[in-house]
Amino acid sequence: MNRSALLLLIPLLAGCNVHSKNPANSDDNVTINADESGHVAFNLPFIKGQVKVPTSMVHEGSFDIDGVKLMPGSQVTGFSVFARDQGATVNMSFNSPGSPDQVRSYFVDHFKDKGVEAALSGDSVTGKSKDGSPFTIEVSPAPNGSQGKIEIQSKG
Repeated sequence: MNRSALLLLIPLLAGCNVHSKNPANSDDNVTINADESGHVAFNLPFIKGQVKVPTSMVHEGSFDIDGVKLMPGSQVTGFSVFARDQGATVNMSFNSPGSPDQVRSYFVDHFKDKGVEAALSGDSVTGKSKDGSPFTIEVSPAPNGSQGKIEIQSKG
């Protein structure tokens, strides 16, 4: 997970606000945060900074848990990654044109088709990916369909 987070940032470093860090005072954690307007902040063991990317890079971001993607017509509205030596936490927010019930059913049905453990739990879908990483997908009503938050806990 740490390596993929780093590779995402390499092409962005050329045109951004970057500050070097003193390696003696830093830890090995990696954080990346992006919002729907394209502002991306990153903090790596050796460098931290901010960059503005086209909003399409956020909205059209690819999401996939064991082959299950967002419901068609959905858009990513933000994400954050906190990676450490023993795993990572990924949070992602999205909007979908479907109702909350349709979105939850979509995820449960598609996870079942892929052989991934997932079930409804109130307003959420909970499960474990094939590598054992637990995830939660919370879905609530929004003006034009629904909005959701996905949290994945990777064990490294």
